[in-house]
Amino acid sequence: MIKMKDIIRDGHPGLRSVASEVPFPLSKEDATLAKDLLEYVKNSQNPELSLEYDLRPGIGIAAPQVNKPKRIFALHLEEDGSKLSEIFINPKIKSHSVEKTYITAGEGCLSVDEVIEGYVPRYARITISAQNIDGEDFTMRLKGLKAIAFQHELDHLNGIMFYDHINKNDPFSPIPNAIPYERAPRMDAES
Repeated sequence: MIKMKDIIRDGHPGLRSVASEVPFPLSKEDATLAKDLLEYVKNSQNPELSLEYDLRPGIGIAAPQVNKPKRIFALHLEEDGSKLSEIFINPKIKSHSVEKTYITAGEGCLSVDEVIEGYVPRYARITISAQNIDGEDFTMRLKGLKAIAFQHELDHLNGIMFYDHINKNDPFSPIPNAIPYERAPRMDAES
């Protein structure tokens, strides 16, 4: 079981490395890692387990965050009555909208302990491809929070942190061609 002590923090060089493609069939180690990532986000959203194991709630987590430089991440979230609970291996964005979006309350990250304010521009809609734990290819169309969270986690696989996208001179400057995404609680989009 992954716990907060297993998650590396901002400043660790592992967060700035580009992760490697994962070969199939999965090794036992990679399969366990993938399942453990999904288990973390599920457990972190369970109030009892989160309290018992001192887990910071998150909707996504990437392998580099537990110091494993592999192209794997997991998302677990519900939006508009639709749930996304998935492991993504070797994920890619195949196409994206011109229109952008951003979370008005800002993004957070399990690897970043302090609040970093500012708008993080993301594509509003994306079509993605990835492989599941059995090595089967799949595609999805994502929008809203699901698209934002996918892009946040994909950035981790490329050594990019969410705050790299924030305008350093004016963190809350309007983002051209963007529709704000309203979310009441702050998103630890790693979330």
